[in-house]
Amino acid sequence: MDRGALGTEDAGMPCTLSVRTPRRGRVQSLALLLFTWHAASAQPTESLPTPPPPDKSYAIPIAEIIGFDFALSNFNRAFSGTSDYDVSGRSIRRNLTHRWVTDNDPFGVNQFAHPYQGSLYHGASRSTGLSYWEASALTFAGSAWWEITGEKTPPSYNDQIASGIAGSFLGEPLFRMANLLLHGNNKVPLFWREWGAAAISPPVGLNRLMYGSRFDSAFNDHNPVYDTRLRLGYSHVTHDDVGNSTRLKRNEAVIDFAMDYGLPGKSGYTYRRPFDYFAFRIVATSANGVDNIATRGLLFGTDYEIGDTYRGIWGLYGSYDYVSPQIFNISTTALSLGTTGQFSLPKDVALQGTALLGVGYSAASTLRRIVTDDRDYHYGLAPRVSLNLRMLMGSRAMAEVSGQRYYLGSLTNRSAGSDDITRVESAFTMRISGPHAIALKYVWSHRSASYQSGGDRTQTLGTVGIYYTLLGEDGFGKSEWRAASSE
Repeated sequence: MDRGALGTEDAGMPCTLSVRTPRRGRVQSLALLLFTWHAASAQPTESLPTPPPPDKSYAIPIAEIIGFDFALSNFNRAFSGTSDYDVSGRSIRRNLTHRWVTDNDPFGVNQFAHPYQGSLYHGASRSTGLSYWEASALTFAGSAWWEITGEKTPPSYNDQIASGIAGSFLGEPLFRMANLLLHGNNKVPLFWREWGAAAISPPVGLNRLMYGSRFDSAFNDHNPVYDTRLRLGYSHVTHDDVGNSTRLKRNEAVIDFAMDYGLPGKSGYTYRRPFDYFAFRIVATSANGVDNIATRGLLFGTDYEIGDTYRGIWGLYGSYDYVSPQIFNISTTALSLGTTGQFSLPKDVALQGTALLGVGYSAASTLRRIVTDDRDYHYGLAPRVSLNLRMLMGSRAMAEVSGQRYYLGSLTNRSAGSDDITRVESAFTMRISGPHAIALKYVWSHRSASYQSGGDRTQTLGTVGIYYTLLGEDGFGKSEWRAASSE
């Protein structure tokens, strides 16, 4: 008998599948195909291992925050020379039920040390795998824990804002800069990257020392476009009206570092997380120590574009400013609506800028040499206006101008006085060779204050400086979306 091409000896199938007619042969072939697929799918197959989810820990940062507060309180108790840190069970119980107040500790303590303390809480949380909002919640809780258990004085609203909110606005850029140094595309040896990251954000260094790379996969920076500038130079006072301040040094050495991170325009880069865009700056001088710290970051927002020449982002920004130009102080923690963008012009020229309008909880004072007088300041809600513009002339040069204005006391607390403070900076930077450049800069700071008890006060300071400037690997930080799209 003719058994056909698919007989039982060849196919290993039951005899009933051996047919003669063409139509039944097609049915037989389909049945064999289904049987073979089912047999193959029933066999165990070797699959690629599934990567574990990013590691995170709540217990580690909570323990670190509590331990840090305990250590700091006892250190201050031993060496501060004040009884404010004589914490006891009685003082903790009292603080749990006491009405919160507004204190007037020295300006540098409340407006600089407290935000930095909060940034350590935030860094501890972020470096152990927590998200921005989770870290912000622990920062806020850590600040409240300090207010209740770290000091015997009544807990204060202004400290809670400075540590609990400004601490996150400062801590997130520090965490991201440390992460960029550790994992970014740079030529710094690993040993120095580890130490540099620890200097930028000590909790990052501490947790890497204790846990190695355990939490490395929890954060991905998505390779942002960024611009860094380090300026070292000399500044001279060209105009002054010190008012009732007793501080003024006409010459000063200056260290000025700035970074813009997540500049808009890069194809595929998104702004779904807080601080996917931020700007950070710190200035230290021989005349006044910390002269300026400023951070601003996009909390909620999105990107947008206009034609083929403009790329931008807009939304709600969070910012922390500390400005101390020898003769007065101003600090604010603010929320603002605004936008950041780049407008590309012909001949490799581009305009970059940020415009913000918002309101912050602020403090202002005259700055004197006598430390015990550093309590003459008041708090209030302050409308804030900020404008920053840069013109990038290819890789050759950059011209920039920025201005900030604060209206302290115009919304609330008028009985305590009012302050109208303006700060304007302009600079021109010329590349000499590679990352090396030279810059000229002028800074103008003005304060007009009015107090019922002390009359009116006007203070002005103008300085001009020359700086050696070290540029980052991305030069002036220009986004090149048109070149990318043409490829």
